Amino acid sequence: MSPRSASVNEELRRRSRERLLQAAVELVGEHGYEATTLGDIADRAGSARGLVSYYFPGKRQLVQSAVHRLMHRTLEEALEREPRTEDGRERMARAIDAILGLARDRPVLMRQHMAGILQAEGFVQCPEQRRLADLLRDTCARHGSMNVDTDYPMLRALLMGAVYSALVPGAPMPVPLLRAELFKRYRLDWEMGLPPDAEAVPGGTDDTDLSRFFATGDDPAASSGS
Repeated sequence: MSPRSASVNEELRRRSRERLLQAAVELVGEHGYEATTLGDIADRAGSARGLVSYYFPGKRQLVQSAVHRLMHRTLEEALEREPRTEDGRERMARAIDAILGLARDRPVLMRQHMAGILQAEGFVQCPEQRRLADLLRDTCARHGSMNVDTDYPMLRALLMGAVYSALVPGAPMPVPLLRAELFKRYRLDWEMGLPPDAEAVPGGTDDTDLSRFFATGDDPAASSGS
């Protein structure tokens, strides 16, 4: 049996990490943050428990990275869905609807995510978060921003505020109302993006299969002859 190449080992590590991210999103969405242990996540991912600490400093960092992955892939899917468009206003509408859709469709997960950001550890900078930031910065630029360094943080703050408002226990604001305010600010038509009354809602509440956001493909070790 020949030893695996460095590239195969690297691909195996990447896929192991993505399985942990997917497991974290699924379990926190099902049971909440406090009821989910690192052992539970490792078991769901089919990984050795020691691998969790190899990839992530702790549960909070793992969960934030997992949610940022879900957010950036959800946003990416919304921006690139058919019919594809380069229109900046339509892309801004899709971005707003994608993030508000997560608050509507995955309230337990997103509520835990917002709570985590407000903890002492604060906002976790990670590759997943940077990919999300790149997509939102590009959305601002395509929308016509003259200063993305200023307009991106404002868009991020407005989206986070809207998600928080939609998820406040006991006093949530309706997502359509939050959408209307954001659309007004960015001068978007209500029919753009994915209006709340649209019949087909990608990533909606019936869409429980998250595997497309954490796709790992075939086992590279099997094809390497090892």
